[in-house]
Amino acid sequence: MDFIEILKAVLTLLSGIGIFLIACQMMSSNLEAASSERLKKLFSKTSSNPLLGVGIGAASTALIQSSGATTVMTIGFVNAGIISLYQAATLIYGANIGTTVTAQIVALGMFGGGGISTTMIFSALAGVGAFLMMFSKKSTWKTTGGIITGFGMLFVGLSLMSGSMEAFAAQDGVKSLLASIGNPLLLVLIGAVLTAIIQSSSVMTSIALAMVVTGLISLDQGILLTMGSNIGSCVVAILAGMTSSLNARRTALIHLLFNCFGVALFLIAGLILNLVTNGISYGSVFAKLFPGAPQTQLAMFHTFFNTVTVAVVLPLTTPLVNAVCKMLPEGKEKNAEPAMRLKYLDENLLRTPAVAVGQVRREILRMADLAMENVDRSLQIITQMDFSEKENFDKTEQELNFMNQAIVDYVVRLSEKNGLSDRDHVYLATTYRSARDLERVGDYAENIVEYAQNLKNIDEQFSDDALYEISQLKALLHELFDQVCIAYRDNDAEALAKANEIEEQTDEYTDMMEENHIKRLGSGICTATVGAQYLSLSSNTERIADHLINVAKTIR
Repeated sequence: MDFIEILKAVLTLLSGIGIFLIACQMMSSNLEAASSERLKKLFSKTSSNPLLGVGIGAASTALIQSSGATTVMTIGFVNAGIISLYQAATLIYGANIGTTVTAQIVALGMFGGGGISTTMIFSALAGVGAFLMMFSKKSTWKTTGGIITGFGMLFVGLSLMSGSMEAFAAQDGVKSLLASIGNPLLLVLIGAVLTAIIQSSSVMTSIALAMVVTGLISLDQGILLTMGSNIGSCVVAILAGMTSSLNARRTALIHLLFNCFGVALFLIAGLILNLVTNGISYGSVFAKLFPGAPQTQLAMFHTFFNTVTVAVVLPLTTPLVNAVCKMLPEGKEKNAEPAMRLKYLDENLLRTPAVAVGQVRREILRMADLAMENVDRSLQIITQMDFSEKENFDKTEQELNFMNQAIVDYVVRLSEKNGLSDRDHVYLATTYRSARDLERVGDYAENIVEYAQNLKNIDEQFSDDALYEISQLKALLHELFDQVCIAYRDNDAEALAKANEIEEQTDEYTDMMEENHIKRLGSGICTATVGAQYLSLSSNTERIADHLINVAKTIR
């Protein structure tokens, strides 16, 4: 056994793995940027329909070429309470199917003999993409260049890994050692451990493909390593779930149990097949189906394995979710006072920036709803002199202050991520002011409650005419709020135009309120002290309208 040759092969393998991982990351981030709108639309359609969930999981993984990213994103959604455990399970099933696309691409690149192989052709795309990235001025072309470069580098890394495998195959001692590993459970364990270390099932599957093609291991050994990689891929989800909510940890456990069940099912079925048919294995079956193409044989088994596992487990999703809930029951945190947190934004979603951008919009709209709730409470308090909602008002005001800072902090970190389109960057730049505007809406509502407290201290209240005017003003604010939300949520220019008209009506109405107040003051209907609170209320509601329209104007 030549130590130097083995050392060179090991170093080449490490180089190939490094390039392959960087290529996956580059391709994934640029694919996210290019397909950000599609990803947002996909996950906005998540429903309780299991087949739709599987389809969304598979499509999103195929789009961004990372089952780990899809799984972590799913955990983020569960942690934020956006989707149920049942929905999360179906998304994870789909991600397992979507990840097999990478193996099919890698297998395609392994065709060709001593002349110009597909690996050479695909590797050359790294240079083409690099030129596009360097010399293009448009961001769309730069993103396209990033995708092409990542795709090409994928095969550069694959070529290095294949070369190292050929060097290993030339060493009789290494071949004999690997050939001696025939225990299925041991091979599955090796595949799981190596995948857990690398944290990429795509890399492990690609290594297995290269080992099978070079003859370093048999197809059956490659199949067992690939099955093990499915279990090892769960480490990403487990790490993400450990620092998240109970339901997020349950989601990670569902992922682990699903993959372990699939491996156990195929190991048992393989054993029965071998005993009943006197020696037929998965490898011999797929070798006959795809003769002369070991890379295709393994890639096709990988797709078959994940698809069949999903088909078997999908009808059992409800019992699986129930079992996981019993394994990880509600603890003391169920009755504990919930800490303030963002509902739609989660640390795990930072792994998929394009989707996180869509969640920022949802969080801003949630903040708008909370701000408007407090406006309603403040107007109810001052018109009815009923302070029963004061405690809820104070809690919401604290939450608005928290959200203002938390959203800004989150957006700062999100803006630094790769995989965002120019449009996403422009949108994120507006969110700082939107959060501040909504926080100011809450502050003005707080002022109105203070005016109510002042009236209570002097045992006074507004006249019937003033109360009627406030009710009309409240109706205008709600009309404005509805159009602002439509404009902001849907980028609706028509709704923005309507919102502008209503905001102008609000300004005119508050001016009229001040004129009417002066008349009432002259007639002795209200006192100067009560009038001062009324004028302050009118001024504050006008500013509330100004801050609401500012949020809608960001769509420009």
